Amino acid sequence: MELPSLAVIEQAQRVVYAHMPPTPQYTWPLLNQRLGTEAWLKHENHSPVGAFKLRGALVYMDWLKKSQPGLEGVVAATRGNHGQGVGMAARLHGLKALIVVPHGNSKEKNRAMAAQGAELIVHGKDFQESLEFAAELAAERGYAMVESFHEKLLMGTGTYAKEFLEGTPPLDTVYVPIGLGSSICGMAAARNALGLATEIVGVVSKASPSYSLSFSQRKVVEAPSETRIADGLACRKPNAQAMEIIWRNIARIIEVSDQEIAAAMRALYVDTHNLVEGAGAAGLAAALIQKEQNHGKRIGIAVTGGNVDMDVYARVLADELE
Repeated sequence: MELPSLAVIEQAQRVVYAHMPPTPQYTWPLLNQRLGTEAWLKHENHSPVGAFKLRGALVYMDWLKKSQPGLEGVVAATRGNHGQGVGMAARLHGLKALIVVPHGNSKEKNRAMAAQGAELIVHGKDFQESLEFAAELAAERGYAMVESFHEKLLMGTGTYAKEFLEGTPPLDTVYVPIGLGSSICGMAAARNALGLATEIVGVVSKASPSYSLSFSQRKVVEAPSETRIADGLACRKPNAQAMEIIWRNIARIIEVSDQEIAAAMRALYVDTHNLVEGAGAAGLAAALIQKEQNHGKRIGIAVTGGNVDMDVYARVLADELE
């Protein structure tokens, strides 16, 4: 898969901005003190669905409506943020949305998806099983399958990355969490399209290391997905197209523990008063690990979402994560 060009990302911006404004990027003095360097945060937790996923969903749905004018509905699998984006984008385009989630999924993310008008279906023990069932549903009902990784999604995620890289002073390094890969590949697309030298670092959960293992072994490697705090990073089987882009464009991938993610969530609250979910805080967790290496550099951190259940967040703030 070829990464979208600057003109293609700008085309996607027009689609996205019809329904949401650009999100802010800020540098926070207290967080800079904690990190020992100048850090800029891209606040995708401030999007209309509390995560970056809406951008790709809007571009994907615009493309579906134009390419399949008689389409009645769409199907997607998710742990939450992708489903919220698909649900909202489908509603805005007059389409029905079926969203498949695994058993034990976030109750509050499920409620948010239903509030967007999506029909929620619970199936599978993890995201991979939900994804396989979603594809069967799409074929059965004649709906379009909204993939979790697709060139149209990259066009959308490229818009947040372009905003970030153009809205800050030059960044030496940017930390981006990896779920299935659309966010970090969108960052690579924008970085390349703008002709910048910014180093891109991926971040995964130690309890869900499939992308890290695949990166180091230069082949797609499945691995258990057992993170208890970062459902947005819970991927058992990497996407092969995403891995091809990551191998070509990403400097390295860092693994962070659930405890390190929880510490980053607390730091974001204490230093910026931002509520950030586990996956969204993973970039800061990695930057904290690499504090010494980043001395004297200007870094960026993609805060990809803020959708965390209240009971989980309460335990994180109380430092009571088991």
